[in-house]
Amino acid sequence: MYIEQGYKGNIGIWKYFVIPLAFIGFMVLNYIATVNSPISVEDTMAQLIDQLGSNIVLIILLAPLAVGLFVVLGWTWLVHQQSITSLTTSRKKIDWKRIVFAFTLWGGVTILLTGLDIYLSPDDYVLNFDLNKFLALAVIAIILIPLQTSFEEYLFRGHMMQGLGILAKNRWVPLVITSVLFGVMHIANPEVEKLGYGIMVYYIGTGFFLGILTLMDEGLELALGFHAANNLITALLVTAEWTAFQTNSVYKDISEPVLGWDVLIPVFVIFPILLFLFSKKYKWNNWKDRLFGTVMTKEEFVALTESESNVA
Repeated sequence: MYIEQGYKGNIGIWKYFVIPLAFIGFMVLNYIATVNSPISVEDTMAQLIDQLGSNIVLIILLAPLAVGLFVVLGWTWLVHQQSITSLTTSRKKIDWKRIVFAFTLWGGVTILLTGLDIYLSPDDYVLNFDLNKFLALAVIAIILIPLQTSFEEYLFRGHMMQGLGILAKNRWVPLVITSVLFGVMHIANPEVEKLGYGIMVYYIGTGFFLGILTLMDEGLELALGFHAANNLITALLVTAEWTAFQTNSVYKDISEPVLGWDVLIPVFVIFPILLFLFSKKYKWNNWKDRLFGTVMTKEEFVALTESESNVA
């Protein structure tokens, strides 16, 4: 009953569209500016890094999204008059163990797969480690990246998922719309310019994976942990001149990027395996209803919660 948690606030459907429309508008303007710029995204990033340094550029990239998290949470608290707990989960309190488990699992897998690739393709990487620069990066990344990823989760899988679900009265519409929009949000990334629009399969596929996690687990905790691990560990481990995060990481990828099967493997192999592992650990069932079922009306939800309270 994660989507129905939105009923715990001061419902007004218009309230769910202000922040998403503003954010989407900003993304559209950013994309228009990007495609019409005479300078490529990669060259622009290189110039900024030469002038300011990679750590300052990383702060510039992350800070607005970190602030966005507090905007979403503040809007929920003040305008929706909804608790942050009910925006996060259908459980009585936020399950931090779920966040830590997802972070640890995906962080470990990311380190393992990256290490394996470096071992199998040593010519594609150079050691980029500089202790002082890395420590500065670590401080910035550990503070800002979880805020950035949490903003995206609370906006797409939280705020928008609940609003669209209540509006559509089903679960598949918010799953599809938020997943596609999450992917499209990355369309101005330098990876898209370098590899082409085929990379959008990965971004949109990741959106669907995180949306399925949220609906099946009835909360954001697993998505929050996974997303934070994905961005943080990658930023600390490997950088490249054609990626959104160009950091003082341990290794630098110097290979010529090619759009290949490595884009499809996470979406169609690794993510399904992770869903299977999560489903076994947390005993998920009734997949059809949780992903495609109807959303209760407010009256039905209130009646159910009152009956559960009486039983308790």
